[in-house]
Amino acid sequence: MFGLLALSAVTLAGCTTPDLEPIPGSITYGGQPRTKLTKAPVGSIVPHRFTSGNSFVQETYVIEPDRSLKLIRRDYYDLPIDR
Repeated sequence: MFGLLALSAVTLAGCTTPDLEPIPGSITYGGQPRTKLTKAPVGSIVPHRFTSGNSFVQETYVIEPDRSLKLIRRDYYDLPIDR
């Protein structure tokens, strides 16, 4: 049993999640913003919401040490359609 847990831990340690690519509407779509967030501390979370097609998109960014934004999460929610 312990060997199986150890093997699982080693296997999971090698896993990495791929970086999210910006989509139209993302803050970093087309590159980093021209202005830097100089007052927010490094590691701060920056939420961003927008619509894309028939979805409401919520993204989460983190401020990196070089003051750039890194996209760390994206969630899609269906928009209600009026009939």
